[in-house]
Amino acid sequence: MKTALTTLPGGLRVATCEMPHAETAAAGVWAGVGGRHEPARLSGISHFIEHMLFKGTSRRSARKIMEEIEGVGGDLNAFTSEERTCYYGAVASEFFPRLCDVLCDLYMNPRFAAGDIERERGVIGEEILMYRDEPSSHVQELLNQNFWPAHPLGRSLTGTLETIESMGREEFLGYRKTHYHSRSTVFTAAGRVRHEEVVDRVAAMLEGLPKGKTLKTAPVPPPPRGLRVAAEARDTQQTQIAIGFPCTSSHDPARFAVHLLHILLGGNASSRLFQQLRERRGLCYSVSTHPNPFADTGMFNISLGLEARNVVKSLRLIRAEIERIKRTPPGAAEFRRAKEYAIGSSRMSLERTSSQNMRAGASVLTYGEIVNFEEVHAKLRAVPAAEVCEVASKLLDFEQATVAIVGPSPNQSMVTSILG
Repeated sequence: MKTALTTLPGGLRVATCEMPHAETAAAGVWAGVGGRHEPARLSGISHFIEHMLFKGTSRRSARKIMEEIEGVGGDLNAFTSEERTCYYGAVASEFFPRLCDVLCDLYMNPRFAAGDIERERGVIGEEILMYRDEPSSHVQELLNQNFWPAHPLGRSLTGTLETIESMGREEFLGYRKTHYHSRSTVFTAAGRVRHEEVVDRVAAMLEGLPKGKTLKTAPVPPPPRGLRVAAEARDTQQTQIAIGFPCTSSHDPARFAVHLLHILLGGNASSRLFQQLRERRGLCYSVSTHPNPFADTGMFNISLGLEARNVVKSLRLIRAEIERIKRTPPGAAEFRRAKEYAIGSSRMSLERTSSQNMRAGASVLTYGEIVNFEEVHAKLRAVPAAEVCEVASKLLDFEQATVAIVGPSPNQSMVTSILG
């Protein structure tokens, strides 16, 4: 397995992971733009553009784009996040040139036809309503809105029905021209590929990208003191709860300790919260933690869904487990298991070409290089147990927390009395 990164004269970066043993090849075109780069009036435009790039080019119809990849057993998809947009696919290795051609074509030559825009406006509207109707998804958006109020990170990546209705072809063309340029673009490939060949192929296909400027983002203000609780009544069988704490950024040296804290508290089925709430007491079906790091900030998220009658007991148990890990370092055996889980799951994922492709793109956009995963594993192994207590004490402070709760008759004052 060999990784390489080349920066072309215009600023376009090409990152590869050569895996000669692989039978497949994965590729991605990444733009360093996402929801947090959008002005409020264009909220959701990055996601809308992601959809539109699959609607046809000067060479291919929307159906032809998918048929060329699915017709050889491959996959083609995309996602938009807060800080990046990615168009990616995977095929048997002999069809890798075709995958490159399709990805570069849709990235470079989207039609943005008026009829396609109107149809996709309806599709995205249905997507917005779908997430709104799913309490487990909606509670996360409610958390974000109140965790980052009046900031782009607090807005939904899909936008609102009002903002997507207001967007026209000129807005799409202008936004794409400003944000999809050579300096913001990374092409990645992993599998049975050769770096030099990928660079030559991509340089020709993406040579028309304009040269742009580095994108700026609005700074994130410090969170106000005091527990914040946002509640929304829903006629549902379960109550969905999401708790957010300010957390480390992608560049903070403490991020390795935070990752281990996540595994210890709610990262798998042997974690403390899962064992306490589900296995020992049967209070919920699922409970989990999720660190969400960004370039300059982050959130540590605790999520669970359960019957309303179990909310009080569960919140008290969550608070007790957080206070316990602040006071007492994990035991040697538990801490060893957490480290081996983090490293083992990483190694297993990196056997897949699609995972290596994702790792390369996220790494280059975040750190400007392909991070050596063995170095990451070494840093995880080097974290002392006491540091987990330190980051827990610093970050898991309910005086800086935000809680979102969606369900039948949510009781904000009750939540505040338990966690505040």
